[in-house]
Amino acid sequence: MNKTVLNSAHIELGAKMVNFSHWEMPISYTSLIEEHHAVRNTAGVFDVSHMSVFDFNGGDQVAFFEKIFANDIKKISNKNKAIYGALLNEEGGILDDLIIYHAKDKFRVVSNCSTREQNRQWYEKHAAEFGVEVVARSDMGILAIQGPDALNKILSIEGINPQVNNLPSFGCMFDGDKLYARTGYTGEDGLEIIVPSDEINQLWDQALRLGCTPIGLGARDTLRLEAGLNLYGNDMTIENHPYESNLGWTIDMTDENRQFIGKQALLSIDQSKSQKIIGIILRDKGVLRSGYEVIHDKGKGVVLSGSYSPTLQSSIGLARVDQGYKKDGKVMIRNKMLNIDFVSPRFVEKGKISI
Repeated sequence: MNKTVLNSAHIELGAKMVNFSHWEMPISYTSLIEEHHAVRNTAGVFDVSHMSVFDFNGGDQVAFFEKIFANDIKKISNKNKAIYGALLNEEGGILDDLIIYHAKDKFRVVSNCSTREQNRQWYEKHAAEFGVEVVARSDMGILAIQGPDALNKILSIEGINPQVNNLPSFGCMFDGDKLYARTGYTGEDGLEIIVPSDEINQLWDQALRLGCTPIGLGARDTLRLEAGLNLYGNDMTIENHPYESNLGWTIDMTDENRQFIGKQALLSIDQSKSQKIIGIILRDKGVLRSGYEVIHDKGKGVVLSGSYSPTLQSSIGLARVDQGYKKDGKVMIRNKMLNIDFVSPRFVEKGKISI
């Protein structure tokens, strides 16, 4: 079992540890609901050092990313910015979703832990054509500090570059090998901080002393679900294409001459007939779970992610459904047909209910 550098710190705090994609990670420290509300109301700190970090050296890195990335890397090249999007195979299936950061002529990629080896091989396979060296950064750790008071807490941490206060949403900056980015997975403001592993304990301890609540994977999941953010392996897999995964906005075909992997397959898809991911709210007693069947007047679908929402105080979920749905539908739970409403998948934005 893999462990992050902060593993013993989690155990000392009384965290309940679980196996998450072969990493021993904290699922909660106190209670999921308390941790969830801490992020929505003040600030929480997450150890996300299990995520995969890659750097790149030499060659034509822009051309490399133009080929392997469905979004257009030129949007952030020569800018201190990050961009979200997908790696696709030739059939248009989603290999992974990830964020690419660019600052000081340097690219850094962060993606899911479960796809680490797959992605490394994919990068290396295509990097050789462009003279690019792929560097897996297993020596780095990642903290995410998220919430309406997150930035104030971060600016009080010793050694944090005060210029982070000027970063816009999806802005990023390098400070030596450290990377600060105004990104996150909660729907709240904050930073993700990528640092050498030997520096992360000090950052973690300072964040706790400043009043940041330690947050486990349980609350991380309910927070991202309320924000309408996909989880790879649940809401999309290699069997899905971006248009049926709420990722059509990350597909950039503006440059007709750019031939990225999977482009031809996407061009053959009739988007008007594709299923799509929609938010659902259960209006009867119960809890939405992955795999439950969804039915509406014009078709059907399936629940992808589901949980109790501490903010809405209802059971919510993401479902992939046939087009033609209207305002409401049904879900099958334990052989009972229960009522659901179809809503925007972004249930909560910056702490406020947005549906």
